[in-house]
Amino acid sequence: MLKQRLIAITGLLAVMLGAASCSKYLDQVPDDRITIEEVFQKKEASERYLANVYSYIMDSEGNQWDSNPWTTSCDEIQDSWTSHACTKLNLGVINSGNVPFAKWGHYYKGIRSASYFINHINENREILQLNGQQLIDQYKAEARCLRAWFYFCLMRQYGPVVLLGNEEIKADATEIQFPRNSFDECVAWVSQELDAAAAVLPLVPSRNGQPSDQEYGRMTKPIAMAIKARMLLYAASPLYNGNADYAGYRNQDGKALISQTFSKAKWEAAAAASKAVIDLGIFELYKSADGNPVTSYQYMLLEPWNKEIIFARPANNLWDWENHCNLRSAGGWNGMSPTQEMVDAYFMADGKSISESGLYSESGFTNGVYNMYKNREPRFYASITFNRSTWQGGALTQPTTVNLDYSGRDGKRDGKEDYSHTGYLCRKNLHPGSNRLTNSFVDRPQVNIRLGEIYLNYAEALNEADPGNADVLKYLNLIRQRAGIPQYGSAALPVPAGQAAMRQKIRAERRIELAFEMHRWFDIRRWKVLDQYVNGPLHGMNVDGDGEDFYQRREMTRRVYRPAYYWFPIEQTELDRARLVVQAPYW
Repeated sequence: MLKQRLIAITGLLAVMLGAASCSKYLDQVPDDRITIEEVFQKKEASERYLANVYSYIMDSEGNQWDSNPWTTSCDEIQDSWTSHACTKLNLGVINSGNVPFAKWGHYYKGIRSASYFINHINENREILQLNGQQLIDQYKAEARCLRAWFYFCLMRQYGPVVLLGNEEIKADATEIQFPRNSFDECVAWVSQELDAAAAVLPLVPSRNGQPSDQEYGRMTKPIAMAIKARMLLYAASPLYNGNADYAGYRNQDGKALISQTFSKAKWEAAAAASKAVIDLGIFELYKSADGNPVTSYQYMLLEPWNKEIIFARPANNLWDWENHCNLRSAGGWNGMSPTQEMVDAYFMADGKSISESGLYSESGFTNGVYNMYKNREPRFYASITFNRSTWQGGALTQPTTVNLDYSGRDGKRDGKEDYSHTGYLCRKNLHPGSNRLTNSFVDRPQVNIRLGEIYLNYAEALNEADPGNADVLKYLNLIRQRAGIPQYGSAALPVPAGQAAMRQKIRAERRIELAFEMHRWFDIRRWKVLDQYVNGPLHGMNVDGDGEDFYQRREMTRRVYRPAYYWFPIEQTELDRARLVVQAPYW
């Protein structure tokens, strides 16, 4: 059992009263509103406190340039503006004294807030009188699940972290010193917390014990199970499962933080956790009413609370993503530019890669469209805006031909910094009904976990735990079926021969299906292949050319690979306070 701990961390030292959105409400004097002593005596005050805990779920995933680097600092997207923080990471010019995207303090604030709620909600007599113990137990389970999510978010970015248990900060920072736990210890404890939360949480969003659409966004049993499934997949992966390259990653007392011994049981546990989510039987892959695989894939993220969504954040800044993805002529800023490497990753209509398919061509045009973009799979057309494609959205109220070459309507010549650096723009998760120029945006949740990911998590883990198991092919093919491309084992495509071949097919499918959904950054790290994909040139079309000159591959930028980039550094100011916390390797 985890020994209860404390640690000196910026933000953990701040009492929850002044930490977030409800601070002014909670700081009022007794004759005005309410005191902190009374917060856990009043139902409404406690519920506001819990809402504040929810506020630590990051709602800025739409910002992939200054708040998050998950798409712009891997091989998916090139951001158009050199002033953004992702550029520092891509050029390798960060250090522990200058850390962009630092989230260590943010999530520990959330952890501290959740623990405070868990420790005090039992004191709420009003809830006990009105609703009995059931609602208190549910609220505690929600906070427990939130706390586990915050820990996972820390672990995926920083690796091994410090587990605090249920303790609250009570002493001076200089007197509180604890080291990191090993990654396996973190996984075990967070898994235990998620299991405990799942045992209490409702199967679907509920109010007063009854299903309620108004409660969408609250923690549920499937959310807890899905977080666990993703975390166990990461824990089973090469970065954490027998990684001899980081044998020297140890605490000051010599304790190893990364397992040096490979365990097949970790893959088995990951597979079982994903299958448990699937077996709930309450989610299904989204398919549009017209059966079109392009619109099915497109509206999977655009239709709020559809049956594929497991975990989503109602409050978010997806409007910012839309502004940066959209064409200038549509009211956007031409900023999120998929790389040629990402474009090349999409399959052809026959379900084969561009290197395998006879349909692929990099010469000539058909009806004015470059043949590179013809006969591609449906997810390509739902995800990528390419030259001479058609877009209707924002200020473009009628279907309009896209022109991204140098002198085009949305090209480099008149764009200053607002032009695509690769000759492509991201279309995925861009709602055609949003328009920056009229300040109108289509409200929808930010999807954090969906069933399509769980299918791929299960297929990957099962292929490692039990190669040849029929479920590997089944769930991989379910993804391809929704995508509208031939399935493996059909007349057109043979079943991948052997575990290694299947592994590559699963990874290729994952790259496409989950593109631009903040997975790729973590996937290429947990697979220990960062140097293969973020190490040297990335490419695009020739955005300095017009006409046929535009359609030439050229080096667009160079990513800098450093072994240190497998984990983020902790800010030096944090290490100065928590002196037993060792820095991540190579920083």
